[in-house]
Amino acid sequence: MPLLQVNDLKTHFFTEEGVVKAVNGVSYEVNEGETVALVGESGCGKSVSALSVLGLVPSPPGKVVDGSVMFNDVDLLQLSSKEMRAVRGKDIAMIFQEPMSSLNPVLSIERQLTEAVTLHLGYTKNKAQRHAIELLEKVGISDPERRVKQYPHEFSGGMRQRVMIAMAISCEPKLIIADEPTTALDVTTQAQIFDLLEDLATDLGMALIVITHNLGIVARYCTRVNLMYAGKIIEQGTRDEIFSNPRHPYTLGLMRSVPRLDRPSEAKLEAINGEPPYLIDLPGGCSFAPRCRYAIERCTQDIPPLALTNGSEGHVSACWVAESLGKEAEVRN
Repeated sequence: MPLLQVNDLKTHFFTEEGVVKAVNGVSYEVNEGETVALVGESGCGKSVSALSVLGLVPSPPGKVVDGSVMFNDVDLLQLSSKEMRAVRGKDIAMIFQEPMSSLNPVLSIERQLTEAVTLHLGYTKNKAQRHAIELLEKVGISDPERRVKQYPHEFSGGMRQRVMIAMAISCEPKLIIADEPTTALDVTTQAQIFDLLEDLATDLGMALIVITHNLGIVARYCTRVNLMYAGKIIEQGTRDEIFSNPRHPYTLGLMRSVPRLDRPSEAKLEAINGEPPYLIDLPGGCSFAPRCRYAIERCTQDIPPLALTNGSEGHVSACWVAESLGKEAEVRN
């Protein structure tokens, strides 16, 4: 039984211009102890789907209009606000994209680290303070006894992200959702943060959902991958299957836009032409068809379902030409 099972999740934003279908029928699973990726361009619905899982979509204008989110056999969408507050932090934690906007600038690091364990685990003040120091030490912050008394502005970007990780693991949750946690950091610090997350997940037996547009991170750390476009998952499978046998033109486009050391220095990156669709007025048929070099007439008329490919079991793609892309569509090795 999966730890988390998202079924046909739909989250819409009701605006004066119309209904924005930010998440439009997303389904995926996360098993205990595994790392699953949600990948796609900005605006494809990755973050909104994660916020929907935790009941954090701002309402109004946002609302989860359909679907279910099963966590340990409990549908989180049916819980009251009070019941969801008991889940957040204790069973499911989230690491947000920008730590400086997520950490409270007027509260000490100690105050912010002790809040969750006091609320969810009933720790006394002294025990919570000791736990805060242990957490900073665990995430690799030196001199934790002194640093725990400081404020967010006294930490570098990488250190603030480590504090966010410490907050996320404070109650040893079963699942952590990491929403592009290294976007504003340099590549060396990014690797350090993800190595830390991987080690902590292994040590504590936690599952991870990694929300990112960085395929290098996906290739190194994730076991299964979900590619999102225009509010839907358009391809999903194991990491190895996705990278060795991609079966959606959008996946191919993302891979071809990534620099590779084994290519000639003068080789140009291939951009995906066009722009993502306007989510208030989605095109008929496949949402990617207007940008797709392999589109056929059917692509503009009928919406392709997620269907099994000729790869391994569980590798699915929402594309009418998935099996006939041919050698031209293969990722260049």
